[in-house]
Amino acid sequence: MQLIMPVFEQAKVLVVGDVMLDRYWHGSSSRISPEAPVPVVKVTQKDDRPGGAANVALNIAALGAQVSLVGVVGADEAGEILQQRLNAARIHTSLQIASASPTITKLRVTSRHQQLLRMDFEEKFQTQDINQVFNKTRHQLTQVNLLVLSDYAKGTLQDCQSLIALAKSAGVQVLVDPKGNQFELYKGATLLTPNLLEFEAVVGQCRDEATLVAKGNMLMEKLNLEALLVTRGENGMTLLRRNRAELHFPARAREVFDVTGAGDTVIATLAASLSTGLDLPHSVALANLAAGIVVGKQGTAVVSSPELRRAIIAEQGVERGVVTEDQLLMALEDARASGEKIVFTNGCFDIIHAGHVGYLDDARKQGDRLIVAVNSDASIKRLKGEGRPINTLDRRMAVLAGLGAVDWVVSFDEDTPERLLRRLKPEVLVKGGDYREDQVVGADLVKSYGGQVKVLSFFDNCSTTSIVNRIRQK
Repeated sequence: MQLIMPVFEQAKVLVVGDVMLDRYWHGSSSRISPEAPVPVVKVTQKDDRPGGAANVALNIAALGAQVSLVGVVGADEAGEILQQRLNAARIHTSLQIASASPTITKLRVTSRHQQLLRMDFEEKFQTQDINQVFNKTRHQLTQVNLLVLSDYAKGTLQDCQSLIALAKSAGVQVLVDPKGNQFELYKGATLLTPNLLEFEAVVGQCRDEATLVAKGNMLMEKLNLEALLVTRGENGMTLLRRNRAELHFPARAREVFDVTGAGDTVIATLAASLSTGLDLPHSVALANLAAGIVVGKQGTAVVSSPELRRAIIAEQGVERGVVTEDQLLMALEDARASGEKIVFTNGCFDIIHAGHVGYLDDARKQGDRLIVAVNSDASIKRLKGEGRPINTLDRRMAVLAGLGAVDWVVSFDEDTPERLLRRLKPEVLVKGGDYREDQVVGADLVKSYGGQVKVLSFFDNCSTTSIVNRIRQK
């Protein structure tokens, strides 16, 4: 499966669920308390982060998507801090202020990267507060195309059926991150994302893949679900869809540091991707990749758009080498985010000779990354006539990709690279040979957006045509 980076700016997602504040107190611990056999932690750092449904919204926003959040907070300091953090992330919030209940807060005390203690602060929400969640959701649904229900069993989603029915009547997909073993609460949802423990608590133990798939299919039928995604930790994920073969996605984590909030990252990436119009298998693949990133971080964390893009590039092996146009666009976005200047040159490169090598070395020095665009076989035939090219496109591209000066090699089928230049918009356009700047194809285009055009000389006065003619004369 070839992964692509969605245009997350097009996504419009509403998250409804248990909003909470995750607090982390960090410090050193070098002695045991004289009052009890517990470590004494000297707190030197405090960190407050949005948690629960708020962390789902934060993950969606970090990808660059538009996201709204509905939930309940208390009239207290924790609620104010949570609102500030969400505002800073440009999340549109519609939070109900509960008069009789505090903001759900989890306080974790850590030392030397180890969690020593967790304290939870929470009370049951009043019925009138839950009713307001429904009303706020109804208002927000007109502005989104996907709803996420993030259930942490804290009371916000006491009536999931009404919310699911509301969304379905509005033509909005519903993704649910469930809690507990009463999955009937989520009947009629588009997709459910339980982890393996939650799944087995409902359907029973699954000793092998076949059992998991069979029980998953029965659960989808019983709950009228369109799809089911079971997250399985080190065993990756399994996607089930009605009347379709199951798909298994291997785990992507290189190092697991902390699994806190990994489920939030999965459903957030999945929701944002689906909301852009990407299909379900590709969206799950991206969610799986994002999960592998977030478990390498400490505490409740998010995966940013640049991080996901770099992971896709690494997954596809397009840090350099032969690439498609779409892969190249994604790699360029990451390179430019790092402040790198992109150099572009093009040609037939039918027989690579010393002149080409020296020219490409010089071209690479004009910036930080070099793209070499290569005429297709059909294009060369039109330009050079019968008998050309000598070497087919795949061979020419392979040789170019092996040169140290070249970062990416991409092909084009037109007679000129003008269309490709319009799409890639390099900072520097380089051409070799006896050209004047005003004779370089695409020069006006590049200069129109502030780019540079440079003409370099081929080294050793070599040319492919003269080499071919000398060979044919022998």
